Amino acid sequence: MAEFDLRQLTTMIAIAEEGTFSRAANRLGYTQSSVSQHIAALEKAVGGAVFDRPGGPRPVRITPLGVVVLEQGRELLSKAEALGHAVDRFKAGDGRIDIGTLQSVSNAILPTVLRRLRDEQPNCEIRLSEAEPDAAQIGELDLLFYDGLLSDATESVLLMKDPYLVVALPDDLPAGPVPARLLDGKPMVAWPATCDQPRLEQSLADAGAQPHIVFRSAGNETILSMVRAGMGLAVLPWLTIHHVICRSCGAIHGPEGWPDLQIHHLDPTPTRTIYLHSPPGRSTQSPLLARTLEIAVEVAHDLAQQAPRTRT
Repeated sequence: MAEFDLRQLTTMIAIAEEGTFSRAANRLGYTQSSVSQHIAALEKAVGGAVFDRPGGPRPVRITPLGVVVLEQGRELLSKAEALGHAVDRFKAGDGRIDIGTLQSVSNAILPTVLRRLRDEQPNCEIRLSEAEPDAAQIGELDLLFYDGLLSDATESVLLMKDPYLVVALPDDLPAGPVPARLLDGKPMVAWPATCDQPRLEQSLADAGAQPHIVFRSAGNETILSMVRAGMGLAVLPWLTIHHVICRSCGAIHGPEGWPDLQIHHLDPTPTRTIYLHSPPGRSTQSPLLARTLEIAVEVAHDLAQQAPRTRT
C-alpha cells in the first residue's frame, strides 16, 4: 500500500490548479525545492510520475496515474478536514451524551443542568432515560443519577444528602419537629419497596417507628393526593417536594376545597444520598461528559444549601 502524507496531496492539488511548481510554491508558502521534494516523494510512493514536466515556464501536464491520485487525494483531504472539524467540535464539548435519571432528579436537578448545557453547547445531543429503580445499571449510559451506590464498577460522585420530611394533614401531628417514634403504628402512604425506600423504613424501625403502610405508589403527586384524602401521612425526601412547599408558611397548598398539608422535620432525620455515576476511566471522558458532571455538581450543591438541616 502506498505511503504518503497529506502535505504531498495538498501540494499536488495546488500544482494541478496553478499549472506550475513555482506558482504552487507561492500559493502554499513553500520554496520551489520543497514542492519538488513533495512531488518526488509522492511519485515514489505511488510508483510512477503524476506530472509530465515540459520544463521552463510551460504548464505541467497531469499523467493518467496523476488523475487517479488527484481524484482520490481530493477525497482524502476532504475527509481529513472533516475529521479535524469533528475532533475540534468534540474537544469544544459537542457530541452526544446519554443520561439515566430518576423522578426527583428529573424534576429538581436535571432541568437546570440541561438548560446550562444547551446554552453552552447548543449543538450537543442529549438523550434521557428513566433508570429502572430495582435494577439500575450504568450499561451503555454516559451518566446515571441514582439514590445510592451501584454494585457494578462505576465512578461515583456524591451530589447531595437529601433529608426525609413528614407530610401530614393539619393537626395530625404536633407542631414542629416530630420524634420518629411518634410514627409507630400510624397509617402511611409510601413509595414502592425499591431504591432507598427499604433503607428508609429500616431507619424508622431503628428509631422505634413501624408505620402501617396502607398504600404504595411511585408517583409523588399521587402520594400527596392520598395524604390529602386522609389515607395516612407520608415520609418523602425534600428534593421530591421542595418545589411545592410554600416559602412563606412552609405548607403544601392543596387544590381549592382540599386541605393544605403540613411539613414536619423528623428527629432523628433519615437522609438518602444522590449520586452521579459514570463509567470507569475518567481520563478518557469526553469534554461534554466532563462538563455535564461539573454542572450537575454545581446545581446539586446550590440545592443542598436550601435543604433543611438534618437532626441526629
